[in-house]
Amino acid sequence: MLNQGGVMIFTGICGALVIMALAYYVYWCSTMALLAYLKTLFILQLLISFVFVVSGLIINFIQLCTCVLWPFNKQLYRRINCRLSYSLWSQLVMLLEWWSCTDCTLYTDQATVDKFGTEHAIIILNHNYEIDFLCGWTMCERSKVLAKHELLKVPLIGWTWYFLEIVFCKRKWEVDRETVFRGLERLRDYPEYMWFLLYCEGTRFTEKKHQISMQVAESKGLPKLKHHLLPRTKGFTTTLACLKGTVTAVYDVTLNFKDKKNPTLLGIISAQKYRADMHVRRFPVEEIPEEESECANWLHKLYQEKDALQEHYEKEGGFPGPTIIPPRRPWTLLNFLFWATLLLSPLINFAWGVFISGSPLLIIGFFLFIIIASFAVRRLIGVTEVKKTGSSYGDQASKKQD
Repeated sequence: MLNQGGVMIFTGICGALVIMALAYYVYWCSTMALLAYLKTLFILQLLISFVFVVSGLIINFIQLCTCVLWPFNKQLYRRINCRLSYSLWSQLVMLLEWWSCTDCTLYTDQATVDKFGTEHAIIILNHNYEIDFLCGWTMCERSKVLAKHELLKVPLIGWTWYFLEIVFCKRKWEVDRETVFRGLERLRDYPEYMWFLLYCEGTRFTEKKHQISMQVAESKGLPKLKHHLLPRTKGFTTTLACLKGTVTAVYDVTLNFKDKKNPTLLGIISAQKYRADMHVRRFPVEEIPEEESECANWLHKLYQEKDALQEHYEKEGGFPGPTIIPPRRPWTLLNFLFWATLLLSPLINFAWGVFISGSPLLIIGFFLFIIIASFAVRRLIGVTEVKKTGSSYGDQASKKQD
């Protein structure tokens, strides 16, 4: 009788635990469904954009104020601006990792990952996607680039890069030679570890540009590439030569996305989840030829290997080698929450005051402000879109590839 009673009690406890687990599962699923729905609301996306834009303007103003430090303590100016820039750009990393919950898988070994952020390095990344720079930041959040000159005029993006001493070029070597040399020479004594990001293809991949690029490859007797444009070697050889003694390695990063997705920044803001795969290889600078023509040949060979990696990805659905999934960083989320707390509270109070005032003029003005802000944010996002990033690729001047 006692045993039978014990069995009944045990069965009852097990049943209760099962019911609790099911209830928790239903609660979790409903919470996740609600959260997924909230992420699609335009008003939330607009508030996130508001935080990014206003915090960016505040950061740009503080960066402008730090210019007084340059004549007295250049390295202090650089350290401050590194952290100010991080406070802005990490908000985009937050969107990728925490808002859209995009997964970034690294195909590399632990020894390579352990080197991340511990040395000056050059990064070579394929330029096929609108958010490739964001995926690169999941590896290391501090980077320099050779940026097109037009971006200097873009609010937030160009202004922040200017204070970070980004090298802006017009993609015409005759015009850019002195600018690039001066800019790279200035970076030789940079106090923070920097990853210098290079898109050696010079522009984003499109089918039209690919056809033109392969015509150039054929005319030069170079092997044709299926998934990349022919690399422009001048930027790489110049960067490597100018930063000799500063950079210790070149990282080759080949990026692709599961299910042949073509992710966009607008998709990230709309909380669309993507699965990014990055194949990473580290080459010590000592292994790369110093002579310019041999260095250029090394880069061409590298892109042939990158093309083979992309071909493998298409057939097998992944890159070869071991995989590592980097953890999401809490600092990007905490940084965004700081700015959101600081900026959204007065905005909500102001909006509430407008509506309870009952003034038609104030209410219309507020909605007009929202429309203008939405348009401005959309234009800012347009800077990253492939179809809106104009390029002279294929013009007679651009065909003189290195």
